[in-house]
Amino acid sequence: MIAKLSGRLDSVGEDWAIVDVQGVGYLVHCSARTLSALGEVGEACTVHTDMQVSENDMRLLGFAESAERDWFRLLTQVQGVGSKVGLAILSALSTGELRDACAAGDAASVARANGVGPKLAGRIVNELKDKAGALPGGGMAGVPASAISPAGSASADAVSALENLGFKPAIAAQAVAKAQAELGEDAPEGDLIRVALKKAAG
Repeated sequence: MIAKLSGRLDSVGEDWAIVDVQGVGYLVHCSARTLSALGEVGEACTVHTDMQVSENDMRLLGFAESAERDWFRLLTQVQGVGSKVGLAILSALSTGELRDACAAGDAASVARANGVGPKLAGRIVNELKDKAGALPGGGMAGVPASAISPAGSASADAVSALENLGFKPAIAAQAVAKAQAELGEDAPEGDLIRVALKKAAG
């Protein structure tokens, strides 16, 4: 399965982008937030991806951050939420807003998304409220993760790795920031994770 693409942003549409990876153009369907985070056409970009295969369709979904992809997978497990609705929700709400809405049972916030009625919004928050706390909300003290670590960067991926190991988003972000200060801006992801793990655990 294709999990990540790194290449050049070839073109964008209303809800899609084409990423050129060494001459091969991958069509990825994206939320509005991801499209705005990818940068300008012609620039280098990285997208975390999820592939969906059905009887008559195969599509690649693209996300600026792995946290957004995790939420997308969770959303599409809810009955009535397909890939189009999942992307619409992630266009209307950041991962932090979505986490908070599910944790608080705030169906009205989820219903702001295109194609999501009150009944479906209620089902989403009811089914995901117990899982909301386990997923990253993309923020540290109210600051978006993208402001701390650019999406697709080694530091952003290191933060995601620590969160997947069970560390809270704020602790993971702080540990990676300390590791990066110690190792330098160009430190590879593996070294960042190794040093950040020691700092988060200590």
